[in-house]
Amino acid sequence: MTPQEFEKLKSACEDFFKQTGLVSEVAVKNQADSTIFVDVKADEPQFLIGERGQTLSEIQRLLRAVLRRKAESPASFYVDVDINDYKKKKAEYLKEVALTAADEVAITKREKELSPMSSYERRVVHTELASRTDVATESVGEEPERRVKIKSRLLF
Repeated sequence: MTPQEFEKLKSACEDFFKQTGLVSEVAVKNQADSTIFVDVKADEPQFLIGERGQTLSEIQRLLRAVLRRKAESPASFYVDVDINDYKKKKAEYLKEVALTAADEVAITKREKELSPMSSYERRVVHTELASRTDVATESVGEEPERRVKIKSRLLF
C-alpha cells in the first residue's frame, strides 16, 4: 500500500468514526503485515463494543468493507479496530486463562474445554500455547459455540 493510499484510507477511518458522534479520538497506523490498526478512544465505549465484543466485531467488518471500496489497489489488507484497549485487555486475560488451563491439563493429563469464543479469541489462545510441548490445542464445535480444547501431549 502506497503512503498516499494509506492517507486516503486513514482519512476514511477517521470520517467513519466521527459519524457516530461517540468517538473522541481515532489513531490509525499502517503495520508491516498489511494491517491497518485503528485505535479508538470513546467516552461511552459500551455502545461501540457491545456484549462480548460483538458490536466491535461488526464495526470492524463494516469498516473493512468501506475501506476495501475506497482502496485504489486490489492488494488485500486487514483492519484491526480496538476501542479503549478492549481487545488488548481481552487478549491479556485470554492468555492468562490459556496458561492456567494448560498448566492444569499438563498436571492432570485430562482434556479441558474453554468457554465458547470468537475466532479472534481462539487464535489468541492457540498462539499463546503453540510453543508448549506438553499440551496441544484444537478448536471444536460449531459457531457460535466453537471453543478451544486443550489436550495433554504426554501420555502416561
